[in-house]
Amino acid sequence: MAAQPAGPTLTPGKPRKAALAAWIGSALEYYDFFIYGTAAALVFGKIFFPTSSPATGTLLALATFGVGYLARPVGAVVLGHVGDRFGRKRVLVFTLLLMGFSTFLIGCLPTYDDIGVAAPVLLVITRLLQGLSAAGEQAGANSMTLEHAPDHKRAYYTSFTLSGTQAGQILATAVFLPIATLPQDQLLSWGWRIPFWLSALVVVVGFVIRRKLDETPVFEQEIAGKTPAKLPITILFRDHWADVLRVVAAAVIASVSTIFTVYALSYAVNSAGLARTPMLWVGVLANVVALAAIPLWARLSDRVGRKPVFIGGSLGCAVLMFGYLGAISSGNYPVIFLVGILLFGVVYSATNAIWPSFYGEMFTAKVRLSGMAIGTQIGFAVAGFTPTISAAIAGDKSANWLGVAIFTAALCLVNVVAVATGKETFRTPTAELGLKTRAPEKITT
Repeated sequence: MAAQPAGPTLTPGKPRKAALAAWIGSALEYYDFFIYGTAAALVFGKIFFPTSSPATGTLLALATFGVGYLARPVGAVVLGHVGDRFGRKRVLVFTLLLMGFSTFLIGCLPTYDDIGVAAPVLLVITRLLQGLSAAGEQAGANSMTLEHAPDHKRAYYTSFTLSGTQAGQILATAVFLPIATLPQDQLLSWGWRIPFWLSALVVVVGFVIRRKLDETPVFEQEIAGKTPAKLPITILFRDHWADVLRVVAAAVIASVSTIFTVYALSYAVNSAGLARTPMLWVGVLANVVALAAIPLWARLSDRVGRKPVFIGGSLGCAVLMFGYLGAISSGNYPVIFLVGILLFGVVYSATNAIWPSFYGEMFTAKVRLSGMAIGTQIGFAVAGFTPTISAAIAGDKSANWLGVAIFTAALCLVNVVAVATGKETFRTPTAELGLKTRAPEKITT
């Protein structure tokens, strides 16, 4: 005789539609976010901080990249509240519009030669707006796809959010490939603006897709016949404070991405004297590989668990960063391509494939978006400044690349400890995620 399952049941979601919307929306959103990083590494030091020495100008430009991450914890609190009280869909539409608007404005900014110190001030303001938008983007998209997905494929479907992020990085880097070949005077006068202006097209496409999304069955069940909590964040820190801290510590693994895409590019071009175009191609090819690797790693974690895949990826990143920065130092292009693609395209993808499900599975539906947003954005805020910290560690001539690699490895080990001490969640039913005590398992006799 079979006992009835004790846990709550959910109406079927629409995982494919949610995953597609998350993929496309994240690709468009992070195209906007990452073109800033490329421009900061290649251009902004010269046009917004021209009175500084080249090394100081680069350092200041990279600092403005990190400023966007400062706004993200604030945006996480606000947008997490909106998403947990009023729905995931509202957050996803708002973040797309705000990102597109602020990115287009960056392309319109006057430079230091035009208006002096006001130019970098305006640059920082628009970067802060980008950060506010990004704060709710991934947490909203991850919550949407996780709550639409069947129990045994949550990692696979939520991984499409990060595949979209990688696609956005491909677009952001690829659009700079022809721009980087322009003569220096044209690049610095009008060429750098084109990628930012293209964000207007991004907004139109993304808005059409996201406004047609359905709210998730989990969220609809959570609010059915209930009065939503006025402040979900109070419930979050009452019941899930340890989970938030775990996500913060685990999320510093994003430092691998910012060091790879921003610091290493700046180091290669501005210090090691390598050509811009080949170094941009490293990022493009690595992200192309990541598009295939991320769903494969996610499928594996749906079979064997989140923790072994996540931890393996983190340890691999710690080791391979030594090889990548060492290859840049030696100017060996074949090794740069090989190690760069292996590091960022294959191994780092193992962490990117897992965290959207692993973090979201720590929280109940009533605080899931807030928990993921606040935890990740504080961790990402640390990651946002690692290019600046890395540049300071390396020194004016960037001779100390070994110190940067050691710094990156230490951050990876923080992630390993946070993940290893967490609870494995891949077999927990969606309706029971985040509960401190689970309902009894279904027993058949």
